[in-house]
Amino acid sequence: MSASLRISAKCFFWTDSTIVKCWLSSPPSRWQMFVANRVSEIQHLTKNGVWNHVVGTENPADVLSRGATPEKLQHHELWWRGPDWLKLSYNAWPKTASTDETEFERTLLEEATVAGPAQVDSPNEIFLMKSSFTALVDIVAFCRRFSFNCKNRNSHRIGCLTVTERDEALRVLVKLAQKESFPQDIAAVDYTGEVKNTFKLKSLRPQLVNGILVVGGRLENAPIAVGRKHPIILNNHHPFTLLIVNHYHLVMLHAGPQLLTACVREKFWPLCLRNLARKVVHSCVRCFRIKPRVMEQVMADLPTERVSPAPPFARVGVDYCGPFRYRFPIRNSAPRICYVVIFVCLVTKACHIDMVQDLTTDGFIAALRRMIGRRGQPELILCDNATNFVGAKRELDNLRKMFNSQRAALTEAAAKNSIEMKFIPPRAPNFGGLWEAAVKSMKYHLKRVVGSEIYTYDEFYTLLTQIEACLKSRPLTPQRDDPADLEVLSPGHFFYLNRHLIISEKMFYHDGKEFNATCKQFGRSGRQPICPTCKTVSSGQNSSQI
Repeated sequence: MSASLRISAKCFFWTDSTIVKCWLSSPPSRWQMFVANRVSEIQHLTKNGVWNHVVGTENPADVLSRGATPEKLQHHELWWRGPDWLKLSYNAWPKTASTDETEFERTLLEEATVAGPAQVDSPNEIFLMKSSFTALVDIVAFCRRFSFNCKNRNSHRIGCLTVTERDEALRVLVKLAQKESFPQDIAAVDYTGEVKNTFKLKSLRPQLVNGILVVGGRLENAPIAVGRKHPIILNNHHPFTLLIVNHYHLVMLHAGPQLLTACVREKFWPLCLRNLARKVVHSCVRCFRIKPRVMEQVMADLPTERVSPAPPFARVGVDYCGPFRYRFPIRNSAPRICYVVIFVCLVTKACHIDMVQDLTTDGFIAALRRMIGRRGQPELILCDNATNFVGAKRELDNLRKMFNSQRAALTEAAAKNSIEMKFIPPRAPNFGGLWEAAVKSMKYHLKRVVGSEIYTYDEFYTLLTQIEACLKSRPLTPQRDDPADLEVLSPGHFFYLNRHLIISEKMFYHDGKEFNATCKQFGRSGRQPICPTCKTVSSGQNSSQI
């Protein structure tokens, strides 16, 4: 009408339904689709208008909707003139009361989910200062030393950090991380001695020892280390936990998820550790670049030598790998070539790794004598048939020639020591899958540590010895997420009746006493450490992935 008359007038609209008035005063997206479509159309047609409420007895439209005869309608004042207050000014019109949303039907209201930013407490800035676990511990230790020296003018601490100072710094970091992650759990354990059933740490039966939350478990009477009985509980989402797992990943020479999980659980018990270990391994740039593509094949039955009981290294398989380069610690010395010989126990899967200078018979016999002197004399030695080296590189071709031309000499030398030496069939490397897997596992650690650098003789031989310790620490049995499980079985148990560690790390007892010692990192400046501290292993998936 305003468009036809070309006038600009303020329009007023009335309805006798307070619910409809509330619909029209709200955006259409608030309502269900049926109501929203009609509200949107009405708002579009009556834009710039004002909607008011009128009671039903004063609504002219109600006259016809309730039914009226023509005679009655002819003299109906409300129909022809409207309510009496309509003749008054705008300020004298009746006021409309607001509508409570409880009067609406729930089916007409739109149930929208509103997402808002969660209030997450950021971790302490000290955990973000360094990307190295050892560097962070050293920083805290030096800060504590500075504080001690300021308070004690007569007794200053100087020189290198001691083991006690590093342990105190680690204890401080653990307490701070637990306070940020489990404040309610710590308060509950401190007050009642246990956590509520609704807490996620209930299954771990946590205990509060010297202000640190540790796993309770049922291994109190087990003859194992206290750190293994009561590992420290950590939150898997905390940055301090990520630093610890990254530290053990490098310590264990870029270990796989299973070995990494077992190593960390020797002292710490992060929640959802398996997922965190996989995340650390997958995010490691060096592991990602060298990650092999594993092909699955149908495996044959194991030979008799593999399934018959025997002492360690009574039946062994041997294989060469290389060449590798090393140098002497003399300025401008040219790199030299060496090879690595691996003896694998067919029963316990324990490895003996040695280094030889060449591919001669004398070199192999010398390596065999060293193995016998350290591991005992074997009764059976299985070896690759030399024809499987045909088509290999020039260096490996020397190995094939050595086996072909001097095979009789090797067999005779073994027979003199009552050792039976067998060769697998030609062109069938699958018969030697056990020692081939050991070579692959050795190269797994070697590539990630050495890279393209050339180590000195002592460094390279030390690294081979440490890789041997890692391979002896691989688990032979699966490991569950139950803290009550005993220590996982590894090849090292058949020699030392316990875990075969590279270097034992210092940790503290649950009663506050300290044991073991924090070991120094090996390596030179500007290079990845040959082996900082090392721990043991976890359940085994695939030996090539450990």
